Amino acid sequence: MKQTYITILAILLATAIQAQVVYEHISNTAIYDYLDEMASLKIIELNSVVKPYARTIIAEKLRIVRQKSEENDALLSKRQKKELEFYLLTYSLEAGPPLQLNPKTTWQNKKHSFGLALNPPGLFYKDSLFTGALQPIVGGSFSVNENGWMSQTWWGAKAWGYIGKNFGFYTSLRDNNVSKLMVTPGYFVQERGVPYKDYGDEGIDYSEARGGLMVSWNWGSVGVVKDHIEWGTGYNGTNIQSGRVPSFAMIKLNLKPVRWFQFDYFHGWLVSEVIDSASSYWSGNTYRKVFYPKYIASNMFTFFPFRNFIISLGNSIVYSDPGGPHVAYMIPFLFFKSVDHTLNATTGGVGQNSQMFFNVSSRNIKYLHLYMSLFFDDFSVNHLKAKGEYNLYSIKAGGRLSDFPVRNLALTIEYTRTNPLVYQHKIETITYASNLYNMGHYLQDNSQEIYVALQYKPVRGLFLELAYTLGQHGDEYDYAECASDPDCNLHKLKPLDNITWENQTIQFNARYEIISNTYFFMSFLSGNATGNVELRTPAYYRGKTTTFTFGANMGF
Repeated sequence: MKQTYITILAILLATAIQAQVVYEHISNTAIYDYLDEMASLKIIELNSVVKPYARTIIAEKLRIVRQKSEENDALLSKRQKKELEFYLLTYSLEAGPPLQLNPKTTWQNKKHSFGLALNPPGLFYKDSLFTGALQPIVGGSFSVNENGWMSQTWWGAKAWGYIGKNFGFYTSLRDNNVSKLMVTPGYFVQERGVPYKDYGDEGIDYSEARGGLMVSWNWGSVGVVKDHIEWGTGYNGTNIQSGRVPSFAMIKLNLKPVRWFQFDYFHGWLVSEVIDSASSYWSGNTYRKVFYPKYIASNMFTFFPFRNFIISLGNSIVYSDPGGPHVAYMIPFLFFKSVDHTLNATTGGVGQNSQMFFNVSSRNIKYLHLYMSLFFDDFSVNHLKAKGEYNLYSIKAGGRLSDFPVRNLALTIEYTRTNPLVYQHKIETITYASNLYNMGHYLQDNSQEIYVALQYKPVRGLFLELAYTLGQHGDEYDYAECASDPDCNLHKLKPLDNITWENQTIQFNARYEIISNTYFFMSFLSGNATGNVELRTPAYYRGKTTTFTFGANMGF
């Protein structure tokens, strides 16, 4: 009966998927990893340079996997088949009415339009016009090492749904309490940045509100969202848009009119945290601080010249104008640096902050994903010709070998190198940051990282990983100081000439997902952070530490 139910659900997905867009948050790494694995097996094509994915896209990819698996029973391992059934249930609301929830864990009304489910957990409604879901978010973790102990709790809820064939909406609120400060704009950590309140012995409180409204059609979508985004290919962070900054509001556009081309664009409202004294004011005894406005416009042109080979290139600009967003940067397809030259031609060469990027991803060899991502903060052919000079760029390159020679096993090797002053700018209102958190690689400029990981998934829901990471950072350079010093050449600073911070970690992670988006996790981390740890490392991880962490989570 279960197999029959899954088959019917797959057929419904194949015939009923519409163009609605609700984004699956990038923290749901389990489904992203599964789709990546299916792409490495050449079962599906996947553009992993732009995240998050829409739930309907995920459901469509799962439907393709199901169809090909039925045609060739040996295509998937036993674990992969079980996970496919599991994820088809998770994304069952993307099928047509009535509700297609798991009958063993769901109470439904007679019309099968309303359901209270355990897997996936939540309240669900679906008819021919409206689809809605309300799901809980709750969890906690505890860890201990030589520097003490730390706890974290979180709770909240998310709601999402579709109206007709063309409207998607979602909202999420998550409140957090952490006993110790673990993330600031200066710390070299992978944790996502947050605007927090420090209550001393009572810990750190912060909340994260995300949401969006999207209008979509068969070959594109447009809407307003406040969310995290990730641009660039990588398994241990990316170097274009890493998704580490607090979520910010943006207008998003996605177009895919033909099989061989996709276009993505967003215009975002960043948070500068640079006080505008002229706009700030006193109200009684309270001083109201007003920040300078800050915006970003970014586009990505992605080409599929042949199957399983993807080339992406794009550009962005971070700008600050007192008159508000400039309409020129809302034209999605432009080269924004040229626009800046027009708007600021008579300002003495001091314009806005522009960037360029390039990404290539190849899954042409079965089981193997090879990729490279380049981020240019400043590029000129003259620097290539000049002796001893270089462009300000960051490069990430690596590969992942999945399901070969051992099924359910994956090996990842990745290297990242970033030159001095990348992501910086001499004008503080237009740095490549929001809420002071760098939008690029988490190690920021003048750094390098080696990442090696071995992942094993023996049964459905169980994830085991052994990873080694070496992160290094060189001398601290200030763009503004160097730009004003005639003896300082921005393009001749020697990368990593002197290592001022280093962190080596060996980490074992384990996670078991019991029901959809609900899992237990634990980890052992042996780390050695040396050098300028006061500035770059949370106090909890300074020096030699062996950290044990365990916890549970429901929802994203």
